[in-house]
Amino acid sequence: MTAPCDPGIIAAWGSFGENSGPLPEFTHETGCTTLAYAFHALALMAFPGKLRHGDTARRKPALTGVLRILVIEDDPDTAAYIASGLTAAGHRVETATTGDDGLRRLAQSSYDVIVVDRMLPGIDGLGVVKAMRAAADHTAVLFLTALGGLDDRVAGLDAGGDDYLAKPFAFAELAARVAALGRRNQVNLAATVLRLGDLEINLLTRTARRAGRLIDLLPREFQILEYLARNAGQLVTRTMLLEHVWEFHFDPQTTLVETHMSRLRAKVDKDFDYPLIHTVRGAGYSLHAPD
Repeated sequence: MTAPCDPGIIAAWGSFGENSGPLPEFTHETGCTTLAYAFHALALMAFPGKLRHGDTARRKPALTGVLRILVIEDDPDTAAYIASGLTAAGHRVETATTGDDGLRRLAQSSYDVIVVDRMLPGIDGLGVVKAMRAAADHTAVLFLTALGGLDDRVAGLDAGGDDYLAKPFAFAELAARVAALGRRNQVNLAATVLRLGDLEINLLTRTARRAGRLIDLLPREFQILEYLARNAGQLVTRTMLLEHVWEFHFDPQTTLVETHMSRLRAKVDKDFDYPLIHTVRGAGYSLHAPD
């Protein structure tokens, strides 16, 4: 049964406005306590512009064979053993000893794979993964735990885990499973994320970041930026934007495109090291980074 939530937590969640969605429910033994532990980190992941004001840059996951891995494990010897082995395999590894610490790291950085124990101090492994999924964080998760029964494995996968390995384990198998999850995650990222210079456009969450900073875009502005990114380095004419963004097959004889482009440029280029949106005089626009 889900424990009732403290009114203060409900009010805090609602303070994000109508875009915050319904209050997530965590239907395991810790009930709303899990939400209380996870709330700050979960809110950072779900609404980074609301809380961070863009001053903490989230690093991008790797798109090479080198993976960024977060190991959430409360046993120091086990954590050191895993981190040492994965580092020796060429990956970049960070560790957290509690679920709360793990969520804070997830709110501040991006990873390719998460290795998490089920039994953690405070918020447990199930709570960590449920908080991630409630915040639309789809990073690959491998549960590594002594709870290896059938019901335990099912509970882990139902919570949002991608794989499950019981302790004791062979390191070679752990490394192989992590590598497989990393490959899968990279394929998904390549299909759903557009990148140009320090600009990153996530097609699933419909968000854009530059130098790690969230750009607050209106839906139409996002459509324009997405179209420019899909045609990066090429000339995009005013007529092309009218047809593909507004679905107008005629010229409305207004400054509609120019007005939106001016606003978009102010958001995407202002206060950054170099401009990405360029006007091709008398022809249209082009999105490209310096060589």
